[in-house]
Amino acid sequence: MKRSGLYIMVPVLAILAGCVAQRSSRGDAGGTVLKANSFKHYVDYFNTMEEENIVQAIPNDSAWQWMQRNIPLFECPQANVQEIYYYRWWTMRKHIKQTPVGYAFTEFLVNRSYADKYNLIACALGHHVYEGRWLHDQQYLDQYLHVWFRGDSGKPMKKLHGFSSWAADAVYNRYLVNGDRPYAVDMLTDLANDYSVWETEKRLPSGLFWQSDVKDGMEETISGGRREKNARPTINSYMYGNAKALSAIATLKGDAATASLFQRKADTIKRLVQQKLWDNDRHFFEVRKEADTLANVKEAIGFIPWYFNLPDKGYEAAWKTMNDEKTFCAPFGLTTADRSHPAFRTHGCCKCEWDGAVWPFATSQTLTALANVLNNYDQTAVTNADWYKQLNRYVESQYYRGRPYIGEYLDEKTGYWLKGDEERSRYYNHSTFNDLIITGLVGLRPRADEKIEVHPLLPAGQWDWFCLDNVLYRGKIVTIIWDKEGSKYNRGKGLSVWVNGVKKGSAAQLERIVVD
Repeated sequence: MKRSGLYIMVPVLAILAGCVAQRSSRGDAGGTVLKANSFKHYVDYFNTMEEENIVQAIPNDSAWQWMQRNIPLFECPQANVQEIYYYRWWTMRKHIKQTPVGYAFTEFLVNRSYADKYNLIACALGHHVYEGRWLHDQQYLDQYLHVWFRGDSGKPMKKLHGFSSWAADAVYNRYLVNGDRPYAVDMLTDLANDYSVWETEKRLPSGLFWQSDVKDGMEETISGGRREKNARPTINSYMYGNAKALSAIATLKGDAATASLFQRKADTIKRLVQQKLWDNDRHFFEVRKEADTLANVKEAIGFIPWYFNLPDKGYEAAWKTMNDEKTFCAPFGLTTADRSHPAFRTHGCCKCEWDGAVWPFATSQTLTALANVLNNYDQTAVTNADWYKQLNRYVESQYYRGRPYIGEYLDEKTGYWLKGDEERSRYYNHSTFNDLIITGLVGLRPRADEKIEVHPLLPAGQWDWFCLDNVLYRGKIVTIIWDKEGSKYNRGKGLSVWVNGVKKGSAAQLERIVVD
């Protein structure tokens, strides 16, 4: 069915809505082990923290009902991790907006002059899809993607290319969770056409892609400028991820020619990134300037290639800098630039500087990339303990004046939110967090086959128990339990994976499990 340029999958949405309604009608809604009402107090508290002055599709007084119907449940012994988990679902819900052409997700609640219609900004589109893919009701993302790609009388929104984007990669990784092959295949033409536009607009004679730092969403960097056409690890990694995704989606469609075409494009970008953006002396991926020289500064964007598993084995030495307090490791998180560089935080303050301050946008990218390194690379540069350390700093940073808070960016030494008193910064929807809990800490790793893979990055000896429940994965409810002694949940000792209440696999320790 097509209306106003949007393709609405009515039968699929009706079935999903029916499933959600059926599950919600059972007494105390929840999963196999956890009950939703055990966590209602978080929402009650969050609702008291503000006078709700901006309301979109789902107001605060409906937040708990919406969360009961939509989110995976999570319980752990670390109070701040659990609190921020529910806080981030509560804040994400604020950004769901009903537009004339379908649901969408905003980045700012306040209107921005540079936004597209409906106050939409494409910069964090990939983050929105990665986080939102775990919602039970997928109509929000179904429509959101259609708004961006078909919402202007059947054509893409005019400012879709206002910022670099990994949209195709996000669409495919969403498919890995919900298994909705028809939707992903239906998006193939839109995404392939979009890729061609990027090639026309941003490809250099070298074959790499260029971008100014501001259009990467990362203005005032050390390596670039608002008018510089530099080959950056960001856009080149995004285009690699998009090409890989388009190849995979074409394979789902049975279109071997298109799959082969985009695989070749991905192979070319991979080769060029490793040849042109890797500094052999500094062991890091860096920006290549218009003058065809490397920028000679380490920035957090040098970790992004691993977000898409782009590098071959042998480049992992770059990750040693993540733990170095002279480079990226600061008291309140990972800095966006090398702390030892002479230009570190020299652009001033509070005008969206990416010359060193901590940005959740970049932190969530780096932690997603690091989870890929720990899962997919045989290396010794970093460990689960390193990932957990940085996740904890990310958690600790998400407070302001003693209350949960997510904003734009913060001081790396004090944790002070640099725009914390500005309305525009509140509830900034510019990063992921719960996807990191699900795919990293608990370790549910979405796959293309009919297996369920679980590999928790929680280091041994940290927690005696946790439970992730009510996860809608490929149409089934998945539960993951860690119970060291077996006395917390009474479902047996160790790590276990359950599908629709049936135990499918277990291990005595926190280790990788793959089950049907």
